[in-house]
Amino acid sequence: MPLSRLIAQFIRQHWRPYVLSALMLMGVGVLTVFIPRQVGAIVDGLVAGQLHGNALLWQLGSLLLAGMGIYFLRVGWRLQLFAASYQLGVQLRTQLYQRLSLQGPSFYQQQRTGDLMALATNDVDAVEMAAGEAMLAGFDGTLTLLMVLAMMTLGVDWHLAAAALAPFPLMALAFWYISNQIHRASHDSLTRFSDLNDHVQETLAGVRTLRALGLEARSAQQFSELAEHAAEASLRAQRWEAAYEPAVGLTLVAAVGLTLGVGGYLVWQGELTVGLLTAFSMYLGQLIWPMFAAGWVMSLIERGRAAWSRLQPILDAPLTITDTGKVTKVEPGPLRLDGVQLRYPGQQAEALSDISFCLLPGQTLGLVGPTGAGKSSIVRLILRQYAQHSGSLFWGGHALADYQLEALHGAIAWVPQEPFLFSASVADNIALAKPDASRAEIEQVARLASVHEDILRFPQGYDTPVGERGVTLSGGQRQRVAIARALLADAPLLLLDDALSAVDTQTETDILGHLRDQRLNRTVIIVSHRLSAVMDADQILVLKHGRITETGHHADLLLQDGWYASQWRYQQLEASLDAL
Repeated sequence: MPLSRLIAQFIRQHWRPYVLSALMLMGVGVLTVFIPRQVGAIVDGLVAGQLHGNALLWQLGSLLLAGMGIYFLRVGWRLQLFAASYQLGVQLRTQLYQRLSLQGPSFYQQQRTGDLMALATNDVDAVEMAAGEAMLAGFDGTLTLLMVLAMMTLGVDWHLAAAALAPFPLMALAFWYISNQIHRASHDSLTRFSDLNDHVQETLAGVRTLRALGLEARSAQQFSELAEHAAEASLRAQRWEAAYEPAVGLTLVAAVGLTLGVGGYLVWQGELTVGLLTAFSMYLGQLIWPMFAAGWVMSLIERGRAAWSRLQPILDAPLTITDTGKVTKVEPGPLRLDGVQLRYPGQQAEALSDISFCLLPGQTLGLVGPTGAGKSSIVRLILRQYAQHSGSLFWGGHALADYQLEALHGAIAWVPQEPFLFSASVADNIALAKPDASRAEIEQVARLASVHEDILRFPQGYDTPVGERGVTLSGGQRQRVAIARALLADAPLLLLDDALSAVDTQTETDILGHLRDQRLNRTVIIVSHRLSAVMDADQILVLKHGRITETGHHADLLLQDGWYASQWRYQQLEASLDAL
């Protein structure tokens, strides 16, 4: 959809403030052309000696009233216009946010966070200005231009108007060329700003790593280069915008010269009065605003087009997982995968192949195997972050695709290896899925996650701010806070995707013991590299290269003397050496 159609749809939806603004501008236009005509009449009256005393004061008073009317009408149309155009910015940002919140991981693998943030700020602002300032400035300039031209040709002398307007086609040609240059420069400027924004976001997110590696100077140098490129691109766009003014100035200088030459000749011949020539000169001066408005409008439109060309692909990008399910409530039942295969977008190799298992309600499943075996891929399928290539996934008698995503996600508590904590207090982060939870409930799940004692040692206890992304907490503390958050959600399915990797063995044992004691018919899937985390599971799957190579209980797998048994012996030996 082109930008013009987007703006047209928005204007149809919010036509009242636009119509009211247009009516006010029409009033401005009428008063604007009235003033030169009135001045011309006053000059001719004074020259003829027919205007003096109260009559002169009344004439001057009408000019004052016209000026005041123009002032208040201009204030009024701006208030009406921008109140409406800001709604477009709100609408676009809301659409962008809603679209981004529904996209899956594969979408974000192809996008940069800084670029998406720039779209929600600079690019939306540019489209907003095109729908607001540009539309009404264009209407104002066009209306003023037509009324002034009508007064110049019909109210004064069309021969003089034709001579004065002769240079204007050249100005139109210059405007066309400049607007094309502005479009390219604006697109480049927005892209450079996105690059800068992305670098800042990555730097702040990874500031610990940069400091640990001593890369502050190099990062600062990269920032300086990106900032310089962004400034150069912005300056290039501003230079082309500034080119409108010389084009207007040269055109008006030529028009004034022709007006004085031809107008003076007509006055000398007696075909034109001094008052009419004065009025015509004032009308010519009033053409300055329509000309500058034309340049301003074209600049805003080109900026808006460049921004919309970046925004539209994101808003129109298809969802990585379509939400076509009709079932609005998950009834906990067996979780079954039959012959599931998964191939990630853009890859030829299969991440999962012929995966089949059945997990009954209340049971615990352990997923183990070497790095890259496909353990987390099974979790992503259950979360419907990706769709299987073939095979079927059922939970509680329905295929996973039959559930609405909101209902499915509401029935699953997921703790990833790298949990995300928000810039809020510890208590607020734990209560994220249940904002109305009492402090007693929060403390109870914190005890189950073996983080209660740690929290009490914080400066403000449960009210301690964790900082952005939980920067003030250790990795193990972040994982345990995330586990407490998942337990408070009380979902029938709990997914622990290597969520105990940053805690010590004793803490891991305590947490898993609490989960067994408080399971309450909750189904649990544990992904772990540490086999002690799954030794008590009802079923253990060993994966390798996306396939199930071993399956059974802990004791059964030890008897099979495969990968699981050898890895168990190695980890037990490693633990005994650490204990020395």
